[in-house]
Amino acid sequence: MSYLDELFSVSGKTALVTGAATGIGRMAATALVKAGADVMIASRKGGDCERVADELNALGAAGKAMGFAGDVGTEAGIAALVEEVKRRTDRLNILINNAGVSWGEPLATFPYHAWAKVLNVNVTGLFHLTRELLPLLDKAASDRDPARVINLGSVMGTQPLADDAYSYTASKAAVHHLTRTLANELAARRITVNAFAPGPFQSRMTAFATATDDQAARVGGHVPIGRIGAPDDIAGATLYLCSRAGSYVTGAIVPIDGGQSVQHGMTLFKE
Repeated sequence: MSYLDELFSVSGKTALVTGAATGIGRMAATALVKAGADVMIASRKGGDCERVADELNALGAAGKAMGFAGDVGTEAGIAALVEEVKRRTDRLNILINNAGVSWGEPLATFPYHAWAKVLNVNVTGLFHLTRELLPLLDKAASDRDPARVINLGSVMGTQPLADDAYSYTASKAAVHHLTRTLANELAARRITVNAFAPGPFQSRMTAFATATDDQAARVGGHVPIGRIGAPDDIAGATLYLCSRAGSYVTGAIVPIDGGQSVQHGMTLFKE
């Protein structure tokens, strides 16, 4: 194995990626399987996860995928998911908390129940699943190769931008803060905790705006780098944080957003 291969290797690691049947979760799971990890894919739609796992296994890659149902929106669902994970492995090198939901509606009519629905999955579920899987993460962790937790935040959690998704943007800001808090608390246990803060990518959640090439190009026109995100953008960040290359990084909110996190409309002296 070359130095570069060894530095970024996740070969033989075991991972759980929630909400990985579509979008960014699937992109991360695909990268891990291609790089040699054994990846459990879980979401509320177990059939979709099984199908995606079959498709990833058909790639003939070094790793393998397993798909099954898992709901992080309720306490009972989390307990069932944890038991399913424990049935399949006694240690967990990588946890990617990707499952998430959104709700869009104008300010004047934004419903009360949209807050509990979004926060239960995006924040509460993320916290409790991570806590319940700590024994498996502890078992995989070492000084040289910590266990890894990656949470899915958003550029909308770093910028004062709602686009009618008020509970979503607030939940992602909470994810970023919780990521830093857990990074501090779990460092002594040799567990790193970081977050992705993606800009626009094609996914089920963003299909209303990115489903076609024309739509994606239109949205990409608002991004400083001139395009929406691609699967390799998620793959690169995932392999960095999950391999030895990222073993000294914790508490980071990684902006995978083409420059949106530093974009603003203010000018001082230039026309």
